[in-house]
Amino acid sequence: MTLRERPDESCAGGEAVSEATIRNAGAPFFRYGEAETAYLKRRDAQLGAVIDRIGPIERKVAPDPFTALVECVVDQQISAKAARTVRERLDALAGDVTPERIAALSADEIQKCGMTMKKAVTIAGIANVVLSGELDPDALRTMSDDDVVTRLTALDGIGLWTAEMVLIFALGRRDVVSWGDLAIRRGMTRLYCLETLTRDEFLRYRRRYSPHGSVASLYLWALAAGR
Repeated sequence: MTLRERPDESCAGGEAVSEATIRNAGAPFFRYGEAETAYLKRRDAQLGAVIDRIGPIERKVAPDPFTALVECVVDQQISAKAARTVRERLDALAGDVTPERIAALSADEIQKCGMTMKKAVTIAGIANVVLSGELDPDALRTMSDDDVVTRLTALDGIGLWTAEMVLIFALGRRDVVSWGDLAIRRGMTRLYCLETLTRDEFLRYRRRYSPHGSVASLYLWALAAGR
């Protein structure tokens, strides 16, 4: 799966955060079950056929919001394979991806893990704002989706796509479908046999998936990857 950074209008909801969502954020995989897939099957027969064919998807998450934010910055505009290599190098260099360990590194050292200098500066900056108290990653857990997006995109180098990936893969949010993710759009064009996908079409499908858009996203990514 290839993810891309394309800041744009948020598709995330602004509802209050449920206890179930908070519990989901601490799981090793994104949690969903028959209730979510049954709903999507009722709402969309084509997506339902894909769900039946692929079966359950176990997608790992990063329960620590700081770690997830760093990983999402690394993942911007590169392949999953390349991102994995860069993350492994950063893990080896830092020893542990914590604000303290990252802040102890220079941007030059971070960049040598295989990323652009812009990303390295962004990652170093995130660590510094966390250590300064300007950003409390744990506080994101109880914010609404819209508030998380607003808070994260206020940071230098963080766009909407990155914030949306943190919503799904650190905070376990249930209804995120990213227009800025090329693989999501590719999955939709394959699912509905479209040559192109307009923003209006995307929004119509997104509304169809709600309130389980994040689960739909898992299957759209899988479809885009050729599963």
